[in-house]
Amino acid sequence: MKTMKKNFKLYIGLALIGLASSCAPSLDEFEPSKGTADFSKFIAVGNSLTSGYADNGLYLEGQKVAFPNLIAEQLKEVGGGEFTSPFFSQDQENGSGYIKFGGFDTNGNPVMEPVTDKLAVRGLNPDGKPLYTKYTDPIQNLGVPGMRLDMSMAPGVGTVMGNPYFERLLPEGTPATLKYVEYAASHEHTFFTFWLGNNDVLGYATNGAAATEDPTKKLLDLPTFEFAYNAFVKALVGTGAKGVVATIPDVTAIPVLNTLTTARLNAAVEAATQGQAKNVYIATKKGPRVATDADLFMLTFPTALLGQPNEAGFPYGIDPRNPIADNYVLDKDEVVEVSNRVKAFNEKIKAIAGANDLAVADVYTFLNKVKSGYNYNGVHISAAFITGNAFSLDGVHLTPMGNAIVANVFIDAINAKYNSKIGKIDVSQYRGVKFPN
Repeated sequence: MKTMKKNFKLYIGLALIGLASSCAPSLDEFEPSKGTADFSKFIAVGNSLTSGYADNGLYLEGQKVAFPNLIAEQLKEVGGGEFTSPFFSQDQENGSGYIKFGGFDTNGNPVMEPVTDKLAVRGLNPDGKPLYTKYTDPIQNLGVPGMRLDMSMAPGVGTVMGNPYFERLLPEGTPATLKYVEYAASHEHTFFTFWLGNNDVLGYATNGAAATEDPTKKLLDLPTFEFAYNAFVKALVGTGAKGVVATIPDVTAIPVLNTLTTARLNAAVEAATQGQAKNVYIATKKGPRVATDADLFMLTFPTALLGQPNEAGFPYGIDPRNPIADNYVLDKDEVVEVSNRVKAFNEKIKAIAGANDLAVADVYTFLNKVKSGYNYNGVHISAAFITGNAFSLDGVHLTPMGNAIVANVFIDAINAKYNSKIGKIDVSQYRGVKFPN
């Protein structure tokens, strides 16, 4: 679900009330068993969530705790075989670069610091975008940041002008016609996890549902989603393999869209104007209007723009003649559109899983439960930015603890479907957001 831009500034002061404490959960004792599944050749298919992308980048620490890697460790007790990921080397451990939390400024705003050393960049493509150090040894974690379902069916995605994370995995001389679905299905497997579809909604939502020619920011239509999802699953089960698919999270339930609220913006405007203005205005497809609590602002909205005059002298976001741009806010009608599309996608996912006798990890339902706060085996998790433990600093991807929790959601689904007994992960052994020393 790679959607965030590299250099971003944050946000109006967040009221951070302390970190939740954690304690070790009690784990049920049982004799591990594979049940009716064969885990000897396990592959993981998906996007950034599968690859371990976190904190607005792909880097070694995040790769190591990607949820499929954690699952693979548990599968070793029930016949699981080798599971290799395309890790960056130690001297290029920061991969694409990422952001780290640098504490708070004097106004209580979180400070994000870019990490730009030890990168795994071998050069630039003709558009000036990075090309990453190749990794072409055999792997089982096939997660590719930015991968969409529609793009998985298209040729050319693995070229230097396509997805750089997919291009990294392909040997020189790979035919430009290769599709991601073909690449994934060509890996020998007896079991798989499959988690695609997030990016077919997320890019659209985090661009405020604004009009664009960027294919990564368009909302996929339901017939195309159903066709592509069914075709990909058929390719994976074609050799008799079993597996587990995951539902798509509600993108309005994650920090990127529920941290910077209308109330915070209104309070900032009122303070800056000494009470002369009390509301922010947003651009919508029906025209400018006062923002409501039902409108969702992007975590990356540059609040320093507020009050800046346009050529006509109207202050940005404070006057309906210079409203906050559409790409910074998902208005209430667009929230409904996105939420309904996610629900429709998830209905198709469950139906296709049922038709192919696959397990379903219902991440959608689980993360909706997490949104307002949830005690998970003694560890408090929520969708709160920085302090919620589950989500990393980009507000979309998972922390190490979040990956451990999601791995357990997958394990629960596998155990229920295949009568297996795979041990659960002790999530207290994994961190949330890393605070500065």
